[in-house]
Formats: sequence, C-alpha cells, structure tokens
Amino acid sequence: MSLTTNQDLDPRRLREAFGAFPTGVVAVAAAVDGRVTGLAASSFTSVSLDPPLVSFSIAVSSKTWPDLRRARHLGLTVLADHHGSVCRQLAGDPATRFAGLALSATDEGAVTLDDGLARFDCSVYREVEAGDHVIVLLRLHAVEHSDGAGPLVFHRSGFRSLAA
Repeated sequence: MSLTTNQDLDPRRLREAFGAFPTGVVAVAAAVDGRVTGLAASSFTSVSLDPPLVSFSIAVSSKTWPDLRRARHLGLTVLADHHGSVCRQLAGDPATRFAGLALSATDEGAVTLDDGLARFDCSVYREVEAGDHVIVLLRLHAVEHSDGAGPLVFHRSGFRSLAA
C-alpha cells in the first residue's frame, strides 16, 4: 500500500477511503411543529459517561437539521440489521420518512423507532463546526436497549450485518 499525497484527497477518493471503516446507523428524530422530523446518520459515537454524551455529524447543507435542532429533545435509535429498508426510507423524501414505522414519542418530543436496538432521549449539548459538517454533541436523559437482533452496519456504501 502506498500513501497518496494531499493532491489526491479529492472527495470521491476520501469517500471511498472513509467507507472502508464500518459504522453503525442511527435514526435521529423528534416532533417539530406537530410532525415527526428526522434523518439517518452513520457517524454516531459514544463520547462521555460523565456527563453522558454521544455525538453524530451532519452536513452543513442538510435541509433537515435546521428544523430538527429546534426540538427540545431528540430521539436516537440504533438501527438493527433488519432496518436496511428503513434506513433508505429515512434518507428519502422528508414527507414520508416515517410512514408506516412504529414510533414512540416522549412528552419532550423525542421520537424513537419501537424496534431499535437502543433508544436514547437526548438534547443538544453543543454543536461544533467541522469543515462541511457540524459535530452535534448530545446529552443523554434516558436510555433503553434490547439484547435482540444484531446492528445494521454501513460499509463501502452498503448495508451489512455482523456474522454470528
């Protein structure tokens, strides 16, 4: 393997290289102005136990984040290996992203998928500008998880599951 120079760091090559690292996928959702708003993110990570923080990254160009960030609380759902079609739906038309999905909402407006592997109720703790993305740090208020299915894994631009 030979390393490339910085003139080889075009977006296509970077996307391919970043895609070599498998990630989990989460749904981020909330009730905003009386309707469920949300998106799928493959940049979720745990950050801190004290205080309890997680993060995800969102493109500065996102049309969903300006509305979603206004929510008092956000719901994060760790997607399971059977959620490939759900993830594609969450990346589609904003008007139908949550059509037909079993959802739960808290009094504070956090929305989660009922059959997710883990569900978090959180609020925006801090936003950090990072190039063409914003790193969103979220403070956790409640968590629920199951020991059921395996996680949905995003790798090389496709959905996978872990072998047993």
